[in-house]
Amino acid sequence: MMRAMKKTLHLYIFREISAPFLLGLATFTSVLLMGRLLRLADMVVAKGVPLLDILRLVIYLLPFFCLVTIPMAFLLAILLAFSRLSADGEITAMKAGGASIYGMMPPVMLFALFAYAATAFITIKALPWGNTAFRQQVYELAQSRADLALKEKVFIDDFPGMVMYLDRYDDRQRSMTGVLIHDDRNPKEPSTIFAARGKISADEDGRLLRLNLSDGSIHRSVDNTGYRLVSFQDYDLAVDLSSSGKKVEKDEQDMTFAELRAGIAAKQGTDKQLRDMMLEFHRRFALPFASFVFALVGVPLGIQNQRSGKAAGFSLSIGIIVLYYILLSIGKILGQRGIVDAAVAVWAPNIILALFGLHLLRTTAAERRMKLFTKGADLVQKLRLKFGRRRP
Repeated sequence: MMRAMKKTLHLYIFREISAPFLLGLATFTSVLLMGRLLRLADMVVAKGVPLLDILRLVIYLLPFFCLVTIPMAFLLAILLAFSRLSADGEITAMKAGGASIYGMMPPVMLFALFAYAATAFITIKALPWGNTAFRQQVYELAQSRADLALKEKVFIDDFPGMVMYLDRYDDRQRSMTGVLIHDDRNPKEPSTIFAARGKISADEDGRLLRLNLSDGSIHRSVDNTGYRLVSFQDYDLAVDLSSSGKKVEKDEQDMTFAELRAGIAAKQGTDKQLRDMMLEFHRRFALPFASFVFALVGVPLGIQNQRSGKAAGFSLSIGIIVLYYILLSIGKILGQRGIVDAAVAVWAPNIILALFGLHLLRTTAAERRMKLFTKGADLVQKLRLKFGRRRP
């Protein structure tokens, strides 16, 4: 009988966490994607990039964002679920039925295990794949649509052997004014081209870029001893993009788990690169483990937060996440400088918050009210009395 009651209780708590977790995951991911989606939408409207290519870029970005949003959504779900259970008196009813705070933890830890598995899969498999595929797709788009690199009033060095400056550029007309081009593809005869106007076009496969320039001049050095000046009304300049020779380089975040292990074992690169690889190696285990840490912190905070509502639960989850990533950033800086070991730098935030969570759990299990919520409730009550008296 007791076994059946425990099973029912655990299933009930698991379901209470599931709904806010899915809602939080969708909300947080959408918010983080919004900034990138605005840029990608501009590529569709202004640059004419096919929508299918943009959708691929969004898919490649999802692992990077889910690495953050899964723990955030899990923590928010725990806070909201246990806050509601506590506010409705269901926690008290569960205790009266013989269930302790510790007895409510198994379904939470099971959900944390699922969050851990999903985040671990992202850090080990999906994130390196997504990062590499995203960079490769952007590189291919840059080759097929060379005008994506064109910007006003900046020096552009994305074209092989050339540096370009445009005073004005019209995306729709693909026209430019105030053009300056330094062409160093022939080192023996480098040239500088000035043009009042110009238009850009590319062939069907995007490997050849054509610049049609008008009203300008070519300043060319001949054998480093002579000088030649040629004025023109119209001048066509062709750029072979396939000869750029650029490759999509990998950093430690793009490496697979096997590549990281091999690089650390072989001690590849400089000391800084080696430290970065070791930090990334430990980070791929520490970030998923944060789900268990948030479970320890979220349950007692949710129970104590019974009267503050969903807004307070959302604020608490954001605050804890921000604190966690601040500690993680501090550890990363110390690890990159070699002040502390990479394992200590990455795992310290988990250890600190886990100890804090265990303290909160013991305090809540002993039926003691946390000072944070006691003082907060007193402050709210004073404000209500103060402003309530002023009402006519």
